Amino acid sequence: MSKTIRIGTRDSELALWQAKIVQSQLEELGHKTTLVPVKSTGDIVLDKPLYELGITGIFTKTLDVAMLNNDIDIAVHSLKDVPTLLPKGIVQAAVLKRGNVKDTLVFKKNEEFLGSREAVIATGSLRRRAQWLNRFPTHTIVDLRGNVNLRLEKLEKNEDWNGAIFAAAGIGRIGIRPEEAINLDWMIPAPAQGAIMITALEEDEETRAILSEINHKETEICTTIEREFLNKLEGGCTAPIGAIAFIKDEEITFKGVLLSEDGSKKIEVSRVKKLGSHHDMAQFCADFIIERGGKRLMDKIKYSNKVTKVLSTKNLTDTQRALFHENVAVKSSDFIKISLNRIHPRLLKNEIKNVIITSQNAVESLVTNYSAAELQFKNIYCVGRRTKRLIEKKIGKVTHFENNSKKLAEYLTEFIDGTEATYFCSNIRLDELPNILEENHINVTEIEAYQTRFNSVEADSTIESVMFYSPSTVQSYLKENHSNAIAFCIGETTAKEARKHFDDVRVSKMPTVESVIELVNAHYV
Repeated sequence: MSKTIRIGTRDSELALWQAKIVQSQLEELGHKTTLVPVKSTGDIVLDKPLYELGITGIFTKTLDVAMLNNDIDIAVHSLKDVPTLLPKGIVQAAVLKRGNVKDTLVFKKNEEFLGSREAVIATGSLRRRAQWLNRFPTHTIVDLRGNVNLRLEKLEKNEDWNGAIFAAAGIGRIGIRPEEAINLDWMIPAPAQGAIMITALEEDEETRAILSEINHKETEICTTIEREFLNKLEGGCTAPIGAIAFIKDEEITFKGVLLSEDGSKKIEVSRVKKLGSHHDMAQFCADFIIERGGKRLMDKIKYSNKVTKVLSTKNLTDTQRALFHENVAVKSSDFIKISLNRIHPRLLKNEIKNVIITSQNAVESLVTNYSAAELQFKNIYCVGRRTKRLIEKKIGKVTHFENNSKKLAEYLTEFIDGTEATYFCSNIRLDELPNILEENHINVTEIEAYQTRFNSVEADSTIESVMFYSPSTVQSYLKENHSNAIAFCIGETTAKEARKHFDDVRVSKMPTVESVIELVNAHYV
């Protein structure tokens, strides 16, 4: 190659050391090179922890732009800092033989604090933070940012810090590892930790061919598995995920871990495969983690650093949360607490001709008190498809149902069998059904099947919209909050109550939680 290869690198001491290693290996092959130092966002912004900056590939983004602008020919990275999906047009061209993969604790004076309840450890890594707190839950973690030299200096100056965690390869490569340091053999490193990777333009076949000559195949295999595992878990380089693979005696051993941010939850996986039969290893291990609660942890991590703008007045299931667009961060809480009442046997001693049920809670109360055989109802009228399904599963056939209580009342005024009905309801009800029936000379006996209790909590100041599922959730919300938000409502009955207080009220097409979620997505996406 006649032209000089321009090697892009960050301008920190460690990054320059890594770039010079690549430069040395290329020049040994007879190629001319020059270093092109570039300052990255990760080096400039030091007032926040890395995981709070909201950017994956924070140390690679500037170099990616420089390469796409043809300001450099190749870029040298710490592979652990590189997003698992590279920008279009850029590819991994080589990875050098791996260095020390361990995390290292640099401490002051001695290691006695490891046996103490109180200690202060510094790290800017969410993975290190989570693993340390999992092992030492009473310790305090403080943020530590900057290049390696600056971090060591901060450790020395802060008298109340007991130690700080570094990558062994980082402090070892530039020869500044203190004597007061130990490798943390129990801590699973970041995927691809200790490896140096070189990227190039996909279209630059000549440069890629040259870089293939310095590629270390064993390191490439191991780091590829680790990064595929990270990708399958949908974790960026700031998620608390650890992974390590190594080859010995023609076998690949893999260990992976996913933790909650506070270290209180940990899911681990390990697997051994023959070299050559390892291609499904990352997928298998990621699935293992996901099936044991990993998806729930990842969803929590994904939304934890986003501004929460939506509040649900009902706790959402994992399946329901998965329906929100990735840009929508939602907080949920049960604003209504339900307790089932004892229904006295004398109320059901004779067959009831017409029964009205407008809630699944009423169904649960009935079947908790009595068996299906004891519930002698000639006609059952209900509100909602889900309530209908529950009734027919646990009690008996539904005579007729409508999507809201007003429509059911209007139907009954024309088609009810007789002039009497028994309504299993709550202590709090805002529907018009009994009033409409009484006005049309249908006598309604109300039986309190369950109690509804307001359980309002104060909404965060960032909340812009609220999801409501019943008139009672609207009333409960307003006990602690103002009505200066968008009200997403599950049906017209709920919307009618919301319109008394909210200026912007929107109603879902169907009376389901999923349909309310569609409303939210349509507004925010």
